[in-house]
Amino acid sequence: MNVEQIREYCLLKEDAEESLPFGPDTVVFKTDGKIFLLLSLDTEHTQFNVKCDPDKAEELRAAYSCVLPGYHMNKKHWNTIIVDGSVSSGILKEWIDDSYKLVKKKKKR
Repeated sequence: MNVEQIREYCLLKEDAEESLPFGPDTVVFKTDGKIFLLLSLDTEHTQFNVKCDPDKAEELRAAYSCVLPGYHMNKKHWNTIIVDGSVSSGILKEWIDDSYKLVKKKKKR
């Protein structure tokens, strides 16, 4: 996935919004006012930060060399993903979906 594909995928999510609150080099995607993905625009390889269950975050870091502790984030809850071709687009989308679901508020009935 490239930057534009990640952006388009994030914006398909219900109530997803994008902004540049940290300057022109980082696109922030939120739902219900909470960040679910930060996309870097100034790196050699495409990379993004996603929220993750703490136990799963460590498992992913151990299993995939492209998954690092979240850059400039709470490393317990966030991972940085380097899009270097070592994992499929499907897996990247799963990680984005997981992050979105973690921050999406449950609708009251």
